[in-house]
Amino acid sequence: MTALCFDLGKTPGNDDVPRAAAPDALRALTAAAADAGATWTRLGDTLLVTGAPAQLERTAAGRAPAERIGVPVARLHLVIQNGRQFQQAHPEVPVLLDRGRYLVVDLDPAEAGRIVEPSERHLPCFGVRPLPANTVVFEQRPPAPARTRAVAEPRVAAVSRDAFEADLRTLAGFRTRHSTSTEFHTALDRAEGVLSGLGFPTRTQTVAVHGGSTQNLIAERPGRGGDGRAVLVTAHLDSINVRDGVAAPAPGADDNGSGAAGVLAVARALRDHPGARDLRLILFGGEEQGLFGSRHYVAELDQQARERIHSVVNMDMIACRNTPAPTVLLEGAAVSQFVLGELAAAAQAHTGLTVQTSLLPFNSDHVPFLDVGIPAVLTIEGADGANDRIHTAGDTLEHVDHDLAVEILRMNVAYLVQALGPT
Repeated sequence: MTALCFDLGKTPGNDDVPRAAAPDALRALTAAAADAGATWTRLGDTLLVTGAPAQLERTAAGRAPAERIGVPVARLHLVIQNGRQFQQAHPEVPVLLDRGRYLVVDLDPAEAGRIVEPSERHLPCFGVRPLPANTVVFEQRPPAPARTRAVAEPRVAAVSRDAFEADLRTLAGFRTRHSTSTEFHTALDRAEGVLSGLGFPTRTQTVAVHGGSTQNLIAERPGRGGDGRAVLVTAHLDSINVRDGVAAPAPGADDNGSGAAGVLAVARALRDHPGARDLRLILFGGEEQGLFGSRHYVAELDQQARERIHSVVNMDMIACRNTPAPTVLLEGAAVSQFVLGELAAAAQAHTGLTVQTSLLPFNSDHVPFLDVGIPAVLTIEGADGANDRIHTAGDTLEHVDHDLAVEILRMNVAYLVQALGPT
């Protein structure tokens, strides 16, 4: 069995000019593969079709030219990576399809089982699995008519670029924000001062991390009626330098100063919004070591407290532009599809963002919530390219796109106004 690669996002005669594939063309090609008895995997505007030669011939008949991949299907693997971490760790592995966060690689099955070795010092920065059959890895949502939601517009307009830039400058100014470092706790104290000054009561949780400890910072404003549920906004505050070690500089401007500053921006925008539901803001420690902060937080919730959570919006890396057009990736699971839909609608109504979605959650603080059935979505910069400076001393302010971050924040705030409910 072999594979064909149909790239419907290329402009005929000029492969350097991307275009959005027509949804009808993708649906027709997917249906043709299924009718032929082949299997398919979709990554954006690219469809990989695997099967016997006759099945591939039936799929391709009369359709756009396809590239034949001369690799046995058993060797095709999907990689989900943070930045370019897989490619930097394993440059010897052939990459057959590169979509930034998502790769299709040629890898012996026995080797694939050994290639991810969890470190005692940090969370694995990539995952490897056999190429999933009949699966959308990620897709670009087609544009829909914009419907500005008047109730959200004042709060969306309250997202302050100047304040976001100042907060991010402060956070990236620390030599490191490693979870167990003095600088992390100083950064946490600074964030606590901002949230307290905005009128949010705060508390901390101590979290054990590899023989040391870190903290989560939790701020909450009760709702004014409603169903007694809570909407959470989260990000991790810590940073890491995987390449040079714990003591090395780790400014973490994009990963994840941008998300942490984003939580503070949300607090400012919603400080005077009288939502019916509780608004809970959380900055986690220990994310880079293995989601320690978010796993601890979720483990401390009893079943009743878990059921009270309406939804979680997690921000991790929202300030590096990896795509021709400003793009956000919304990553969740089946339980959070309603959140994905509302976030996408908010993006259409209040921003110029292109929206990508995925139901293959990976290695950020939304995952522990999803693991226990709580609707959660990661909002992250678009996936066609990748920030290859994360987890190094080079993740600095010079490479940050503030306009992209503010657009993602505007989307999130518009969703939150809707999710918090009317008073």
